[in-house]
Amino acid sequence: MKVTAVTPFVVDPGYGKNWLFVKVETSDGLHGWGECYTQADRDQSIVAHVRQLARYLVGRDAGHIRHFTHWAYHDFAAKRGAMDFWSAVSGIEQALWDLAGKRLGVPVVSLLGGPCRERIRVYANGWYSGAKTPDAYAAKAKETVARGFTALKFDPFPGPWRTHISRDAEQQVVETVRAVRDAVGPKVDLLIEVHRRLAPMHAVRVARLLEPFDPFWYEEPVSARDVNALAECRHEIRMPIVTGEELYTRFEFREVFERRAADIINPDVCSVGGIQELREIAAMAEAYHVVVSPHNYNSTTVGLAATLHVSAAIPNFLITEYFVNFEERAAEVAVNPFRVERAAT
Repeated sequence: MKVTAVTPFVVDPGYGKNWLFVKVETSDGLHGWGECYTQADRDQSIVAHVRQLARYLVGRDAGHIRHFTHWAYHDFAAKRGAMDFWSAVSGIEQALWDLAGKRLGVPVVSLLGGPCRERIRVYANGWYSGAKTPDAYAAKAKETVARGFTALKFDPFPGPWRTHISRDAEQQVVETVRAVRDAVGPKVDLLIEVHRRLAPMHAVRVARLLEPFDPFWYEEPVSARDVNALAECRHEIRMPIVTGEELYTRFEFREVFERRAADIINPDVCSVGGIQELREIAAMAEAYHVVVSPHNYNSTTVGLAATLHVSAAIPNFLITEYFVNFEERAAEVAVNPFRVERAAT
């Protein structure tokens, strides 16, 4: 079962950024699929990493998954990782797990110890695309909840991203969240996205202004690269703090846990190092009473599939991400597209 080919495929979903899939083929005629996280205008650098890693992977045993991620970091990257590198590694690693499952005739979740749950809760993201006013957010929120979603994530902050923002910008955030809460009622969970943009003084102030609307969480109020600031925010803010999408591997999460800087982590299976790395980060988190909500700004096909397998396997799973505006293109890419089902009441 030697690797014979590693091929990247770039797909334009018509929104936001390109998707990047990886196909790994082996000498026994099987193939596996993975997906790499991308950002707008950075997909080609990740493609280059996939192709360069392929030079060293072809001819190796496809079943040696942990060995691949180890030598990729220590030998190929010389222990200097970054988003582009880890995204490439993650996509290839997923494809190797897909191959392992196909070879043994079992789903990947069975190789991870079996499922802890039969259903995976998802929150909607991407639903507010194009909304500029509180009323527009509210209208789109009602449409999304009507589809059966019980949790909505959104970034209510006006652009551009800045560390320090005006009082007018703060008030716009409050009015947007107020409008969404009024539109969907008290039983829908609102997940507030900050995109690590703020200085602590703004992050704390805005959080206190949002408390009357009972947010489910407050995501990345500041960058996790400043763990002291993140820990300060968690101490001062009276709602669950989320961090993790900008971190790679368990080594970068370690200090977050040790400093008790977050209540919830959101590593991305398409950038954190892959399926096994996400599972091991979740195991570390469990020891610190931290729950896991995998980030998934990827397609609702391969990346979502990898996310769901890990989410099913870890005891401390909370909720995961589903981009509604990727559904149309995903239906064209996937043979059997995922469908979101309304939870039984």
